[in-house]
Parts: sequence; structure tokens; C-alpha cells
Amino acid sequence: MRKLETIVREYHWGSRTALAEMRGEPSPSPAPQAELWVGAHPDDPSRLADSGVALDRYLAANPAGLLGPDSLAAFGPRLPFLLKVLAVDAPLSLQVHPNRDQAVVGFAEHGYRDDRPKPEVLVALTEFETLSGFRRPAETVALLDALDLPSLAPLRSRLAVGETWDALRWALCGADADLVAEVAGAAVRVPGLAHVAELAKVYPADAGVVAALLLNAVRLRPGQAVHVGAGVLHAHLRGTGVELMANSDNVLRAGLTTKPVDVRAVLSLVDHRTGPAAVLDAEDGGPLRTYRTPEPEFRLHSVRDGAVLPGDGPQLLLCTSGSVTLTRGGEQVVLSGGESAFLPHSGDAAAVAGPGEAFWATTNLGGA
Repeated sequence: MRKLETIVREYHWGSRTALAEMRGEPSPSPAPQAELWVGAHPDDPSRLADSGVALDRYLAANPAGLLGPDSLAAFGPRLPFLLKVLAVDAPLSLQVHPNRDQAVVGFAEHGYRDDRPKPEVLVALTEFETLSGFRRPAETVALLDALDLPSLAPLRSRLAVGETWDALRWALCGADADLVAEVAGAAVRVPGLAHVAELAKVYPADAGVVAALLLNAVRLRPGQAVHVGAGVLHAHLRGTGVELMANSDNVLRAGLTTKPVDVRAVLSLVDHRTGPAAVLDAEDGGPLRTYRTPEPEFRLHSVRDGAVLPGDGPQLLLCTSGSVTLTRGGEQVVLSGGESAFLPHSGDAAAVAGPGEAFWATTNLGGA
């Protein structure tokens, strides 16, 4: 087992308190702290605390021994998942991630950052607000009727016949600053659309504000999770959560950002299906509670005192509060808030003890 030094990324949408307080550092922090990364993505790999060696380089020196045969066969000589803490104080971009085949083509032909997909699961540490996936068209039509804006008639007519994709295309390509302002003004008086008015305050001329009308508005309680599969249009709005994803940084943006957007690419990747967001409750297993998704690259678990972690495949453990002691064989690692460890493939199980809370990342090669 190897204790890690992790990376904190600063973006404008981050919090000045959440990660600083988790890590026991002065709060508020000098700059917004948005993401804590734990993993081996080459953009910002964690480092071994005792040597400073980057985790991706460490794994490359002995992939078979450290990752194990099953992970190596399925995903190659790299850690298949990336673990993060997101501290969201302002809305993230309206975005989508490619599936496996799309990522390979996009990397080869369109300048994608990685040749890997980026499905995700996020567990709320605080109350967490997000937009995720398309509402059923009839539900959005009812909201549009409550808004009662003639300028949204083209959007309503598309949804009335189930044309969600075309409604998204119209919103992203046809909404100008005047329409955004009109929608924002009306949204404040419609229950369930307060987030749309709030988005317009941050991005007053952004077509993504109108596109947000189409999406499920989700409020997670602490301990609840949302699964964001490939192609699911989403935007995190507020809160702190632990996020586990495939080891990729492929993000295609449609709006709600000052970064470059690629509406054509988003429309080509987006999942057209409608329905409630994929909100998950943990499967109660005592001190080990699992958030189950169909993604083979990862599975996320919440762990507390008394949890026993099997030794198969590569693993990451991140402490989010208090402190935990991890014991495997004759080794012991103590972690406090914001600290993490890499557990290599081994036949030995590891035991977790202590009053804190931690999250354990593994592969999901056994399936859902």
C-alpha cells in the first residue's frame, strides 16, 4: 500500500472552504478550489508520498504486478479509474462525454484529450444540485405552459411530438440573449425552475440557459449518488461530492461556460433517451456500502470502521472526514481528511478501522 500526495485544481467555480476544511487547511483558501484528483491520469497524477514518484510512472514499471491480470487484460497497463472530490460553488458547464467507440474515433480524428470514455458516478457529501439527462417531454411541455412564453412555441412544438434531440438543437442554436433574458424573467415564478433563473444570472446571454429547461433538476441528499453515463447531458450546479469515473478527461461542452463549446459535437454524442435521472442509493452492507453502475472501469463504495476490502485488482482509498487506518498484511497506512492511498493487486484483504469516512474505488469487472 502506498500513501499518495494528491492534486487540488483551482477553477472559478470551486469553493474557498470545502476542500480547505476537508484537508485541515486555512479557510477560506486564497483561490477557489474545485477538484481534488486521486489517480494516475497523466495530466495531474497523484504522487507516492514517500518518494514523489508519479503514480502513472509507478504503475508503468510493473503493470502486471500492481494492476493484476484481470484489469491488465481489460484496460491495458493503466489505472482504469480516476477518483475526485468536486467542490462546486458555481455552475459547471453543460457537457457530455463520449462512449468508448466515440472516444477512440475522437482521439484519432478530432483532438479529444483521451481515447477513453468518461462515464461517472457522483456521491453527495453535502446536499448537491445537478442537472442530468432529459426529462420526459410531457413534463417539460407542462413547464413551458407554465412559463407561457410565445417565443418558446418552437421548443414546445418539438417536445409535443417527442422530438427531444431537435428541441435541444433549437435551444442551443436558436436562443439569443433576448430569449435567455425572457426565460430567466419568467422562470422565477414557476416552481421547479428557480435554477434556470440562477443560471441566467451567471450566464445572461448563454443558450445553455434555455437548454437547461429540458433537463432533470436533481437534488441529492448526502449519501445519494447520480450515475452519468456516456452521452448524458448534464451540468453540476452546487455542492460537494465524491466522483469516480473512467480514467479520462474527455469533455464536450454545449454552454454555460466561458470555455470553447462545440454544439455540433455535443449533438452528435448526446443520448436521446428521456426519463428520470439515474439517482442511486447505496446498497447497505454494514460498514461497506456500494454504489452499483454498469460501468466496467469502476465501482464506488463508502467505507467505515470495520470494513474489509478484498485484494483483487487496483484500488484507491480516499478519506473524506475524520481519520481511518488501513491495514493489510504487515503494512499500515493512516489517512485523514483529503488523504488517499493506492492499494495494489494482492491476494490479501485490507481492513479499515477508525472513526472517519472513506471512499473505496475498484474495478467492476464482475458487472452490475
